[in-house]
Amino acid sequence: MTEPSFNTSALIEESIKSAKINVGAKLVLAYSGGVDSEVLAQGLSLFAKAHPEFRYLLVHVHHGLSRNADAWVTHCQKQALDYQLPIEVVQVQVKIGPRLSIEAEARRARYKAITSLMDSADVLLTAHHLDDQLETVLLALKRGLGPKGLSAMGSLQVFDGDKQLLRPLLNVSREQIEAKAASLSLPHIEDESNADDKYDRNFLRLQIIPKLKSRWSAIATTASRSAALCAQQQAVIDDEVSARLPNFIELVPYGEGTALNLDLLSHQTPNWQALLLRGYIESSGFAPVSQIQLEQLLSQLLTAKPDANLEVRIADMLVRRFREKAYLSSYRPHKPKSLESIELTLESEVHFVQEINIPLLSNIRVEVLEDDGGERVRLPLIEEKVSVRFSAVGSLRCHPHNRQKGRELKKLWQEYGVPPWERERVPLIFYNEKLVCAVGYWVEHSFQSAEHETGLRFSIAIVSNECESI
Repeated sequence: MTEPSFNTSALIEESIKSAKINVGAKLVLAYSGGVDSEVLAQGLSLFAKAHPEFRYLLVHVHHGLSRNADAWVTHCQKQALDYQLPIEVVQVQVKIGPRLSIEAEARRARYKAITSLMDSADVLLTAHHLDDQLETVLLALKRGLGPKGLSAMGSLQVFDGDKQLLRPLLNVSREQIEAKAASLSLPHIEDESNADDKYDRNFLRLQIIPKLKSRWSAIATTASRSAALCAQQQAVIDDEVSARLPNFIELVPYGEGTALNLDLLSHQTPNWQALLLRGYIESSGFAPVSQIQLEQLLSQLLTAKPDANLEVRIADMLVRRFREKAYLSSYRPHKPKSLESIELTLESEVHFVQEINIPLLSNIRVEVLEDDGGERVRLPLIEEKVSVRFSAVGSLRCHPHNRQKGRELKKLWQEYGVPPWERERVPLIFYNEKLVCAVGYWVEHSFQSAEHETGLRFSIAIVSNECESI
């Protein structure tokens, strides 16, 4: 029988020290009740007795996929009581349907449930071990992933901004964990789904890995070493991409935030084109694309005609090209309704700041400020109604304050480089039926405030969405 040659509490302490966890942080254990998490929970109970400077929480997720799920909850609650650790049980709904992986959907629901109970700078502990790492590497090979995918799982990982995920058992084998549980007489759950090899991980665990180990006993250790080397190389690549990428990104006034300069990208080698585009996609918060998708996307972006109306959808990401720039946005299956005009009531002779929440653009607002400096619109007359609108006919004649002559609106949008899909999102300020300002772009010449005269300054404010989760 394999000797349990490890001290769980000591491994937890080593992980906590290497991660430099702040005193008072909450250590949250993803607790399924299986043998792996049972051993980790028992070790955490010993660690907690010696380290009262941290807070602790076991989280058990009730997926509702097994008829034994309620019994598992009872087991975990009893064990938590024995360990003298607080526990939260969260029930989730797992999406089930054609072309949906139950494994992936359950993992997504579990992750969301656990992180919902975590605060800023908290720590998540999981019981992933050496054999889990081998499974992850083999799955990455099966999917044709590169160094990032082959780097598999790290012992320490930052996520959701400022939280950390620790895997104290990552260098411990399944056999050692099972021996540890036996030596401590730890009761644990046996999930019947683990015997079903229709799931990829179970197939590897039940059919493939035993054969690999019978021929190469150290295969899990050597695969973990390869994963660590891939992670090391990927870290160097990520650092270099992070250093170069800002030179290719341009801020846009508002809307989708940034754009990738395709003219600059086209002058890079093919390998760097791929790395920079992939880096831009991932830094924009979208899921990584496959190598084939990346190659096709690069080809279309860099070879399309200048006037081509390029629009490519990959999963929930929409990629569009306009004037040698690539724009990324979330795909919306249904076109949003037209933005409605908003009529404002402005009291003259009163200094104020007025905020207007724009429908369908929860992260953007228009600010109106009475001011006597910079480019401003004159104050409205008593008989002039002020309104915000989001579209106007392209033939409308406009005369921006910074141009000597007037021009049609559609020509001005081209001149200012506003992408077609953004034009109906630009707030236009009207006095009665006269356009007086395109917010963020220009003030109409004939409606400018005279020098030193009080007027209205219209501007765009971006409101951050701090509650978004990954």
